[in-house]
Amino acid sequence: MNSDVTSKNGLPIRLTDERWTHITEEHAELAGMRLEVLEAVSQPERVLAEGEGELLAVRELEVGNFLVVVYRELDEDGFIITAFITRRVGSLDRRTQLWP
Repeated sequence: MNSDVTSKNGLPIRLTDERWTHITEEHAELAGMRLEVLEAVSQPERVLAEGEGELLAVRELEVGNFLVVVYRELDEDGFIITAFITRRVGSLDRRTQLWP
């Protein structure tokens, strides 16, 4: 079951079953949170730049816990690479904010 959402740049971003399996194997705490991962891309609190052209969609899940979804946009669409939860907001704040 591939899932697509629209990024803040208006591009469809896909989350494939293969990627979702990879994400939940590496970050078991995200199991059952596929919808939240997709919503982070479509309705982020902010979008940050990553070093190799990736984008970071960030949403606060609860006070001090942030869901970060790493994705890439291509010319006509894009895809989710990984996702994780972090408390290390300082490392996020050092990145360039692209949106809003």
